[in-house]
Amino acid sequence: MNVPSPDNNEDNGEDTFLDESDIINEYDIDEEELPDADEEGGSDGEEEFDGTDDSIHIFTGHTGELYVAACSPTEATLVATGGGDDKGFLWKIGQGDWAFELQGHQDSVSSLSFSADGQLVASGSLDGVIKIWDIAKGDLKCTLEGPDGGIEWLRWHPKGHVILAGSEDSSVWMWNADRASYLNVFTGHGGSVTCGDVTPDGKTICSGSDDATMRIWNPRTAEAIHIVRGLTCLTINSDSTLVLTGSSDGSVHVVNISTGKVVSSLSAHTDSVECAAFEASSRRDSWRAATGGMDKKLIIWDQHSSPRCICDHEEGVACLLWLAGSRYIATGCLDGKIRIWDSLSGDCAKILSGHSDAIQSIAVSSSGEFLVSVSIDGTARAFEIGDFRSS
Repeated sequence: MNVPSPDNNEDNGEDTFLDESDIINEYDIDEEELPDADEEGGSDGEEEFDGTDDSIHIFTGHTGELYVAACSPTEATLVATGGGDDKGFLWKIGQGDWAFELQGHQDSVSSLSFSADGQLVASGSLDGVIKIWDIAKGDLKCTLEGPDGGIEWLRWHPKGHVILAGSEDSSVWMWNADRASYLNVFTGHGGSVTCGDVTPDGKTICSGSDDATMRIWNPRTAEAIHIVRGLTCLTINSDSTLVLTGSSDGSVHVVNISTGKVVSSLSAHTDSVECAAFEASSRRDSWRAATGGMDKKLIIWDQHSSPRCICDHEEGVACLLWLAGSRYIATGCLDGKIRIWDSLSGDCAKILSGHSDAIQSIAVSSSGEFLVSVSIDGTARAFEIGDFRSS
């Protein structure tokens, strides 16, 4: 291509016109292919992130999608995150120059959990290995092996350094982390064990599997005390009497842990229930709970079994939690936004923006001042939520 010299482009003050002899070729244009006047060039038709960012801290140490976040129960600014880059990190809100990498995993870091006393953090990976880290020393304490499949979830016993893990190989494992010793393995599920927890009194384990069953276990004998059909997620109430389960068909059930009997069936969701949580003060005879699903709804329930509130979202609800000691619930959504809801009125009190893709996990600091979220967009973000703490 010949580029005219600047001299040829001087403005001589005369108007320039094109006549038919200047036309080289003609092309037919379909008007439907033309962009609107207010549409920027280069758009691929997908909804774009609007650029709003309400976060006060962004952690960008990961190099892939993020899957899990956990907050220390004793240090208000300490956060753990893990993702598809095979890495876990400890970092601190407001201290952008401090981070500690949880090294050594050979596959995605899929689960993280702090011990109740805040001394240890466990990282679990799809490589089937759990690593226990001493936070004060900044050292790897021990590596726990046994499962033949990836780790789906981790939970600490509420009264000591005993760690449980659910695996893709259909089993649940339990170790003593102080001695790096195996304690028990719980077998019987027919599919990946995708969720689980220990009751607050430490006397019972509940696990849920892709085989659409929940099993209630004796931790000492590894015996399955009860088997309940159908679930995708579960949560246990504070007095260790009830477990709430959500299912892929949209059904929600409240199960008596002692008897294994369904005491209430809750119907309102129209698609898979992905997350569930009891309000912190829930007891057997007086409880409130929240469930979120791919039907783009957060539903708040109470012991009367009918929905107290139905809160509509723009996209599916991937995760939720009650803000401790308050009436508010936070949801993390596939549209990349966090919404805070008043559980009494069902009103959306605040929308927190910053992520450009689906949120995978949310956690709240021990002080209740910060909410941390991780996303497929590869970032972890911290937001101030002090206004929603209990008064």
